Amino acid sequence: MSTPLQGSLLDGFGEIELGALDGIQRTELTHGAWVDVLPGWLSGADELFERLAAHVPWRVDRRNMYDRMVDVPRLLSFYDESRELPDPVLTEARDALSARYRDELGEPFTTAGLCYYRDGNDSVAWHGDTIGRGATADTMVAIISVGAARALSLRPRGGGASIRYPLGHGDLIVMGGSCQRTWEHAVLKTRRAVGPRISIQFRPRGVR
Repeated sequence: MSTPLQGSLLDGFGEIELGALDGIQRTELTHGAWVDVLPGWLSGADELFERLAAHVPWRVDRRNMYDRMVDVPRLLSFYDESRELPDPVLTEARDALSARYRDELGEPFTTAGLCYYRDGNDSVAWHGDTIGRGATADTMVAIISVGAARALSLRPRGGGASIRYPLGHGDLIVMGGSCQRTWEHAVLKTRRAVGPRISIQFRPRGVR
């Protein structure tokens, strides 16, 4: 059973709108990887969380692990280029990010993957988005988080000290450069009582 969402005192359930992208702060990592972070880019994020939780067609994926099929510990939904996004503000966000990163990325963001972390038992293990072009070429993944904050952890591929970004309530993070090949990221399980979170991941064509 998921923990109810406790709304942010700073965000509340007001009008859903995007702020300016001018306040993005970039952190240069190693091997040509970097991360951009902008807290609270989306206002009214708790209201958007409620809309997405209620209306997105969530599914449970299964995978083979230790010779048996198990449920993936989070709910998923994927919107390819042919599907309309589940809320107009997500289309606006995708277009704003495409415009912001046009010169560096060289192409627009086209797809959106949504993950619903219901509580601290839901997670995603260490990985890079290396299905498709991300395995061999620099690319970007832009993530908006709505709902309660959960830590997105990053570490160098092959081991090393990790970095944690607590993301929720409309925060934006963009992983760029070689990040998907030379670093890994994860949302790890936690025993703490945490509320539900939805992440919206924008990617260019051919990156998963």
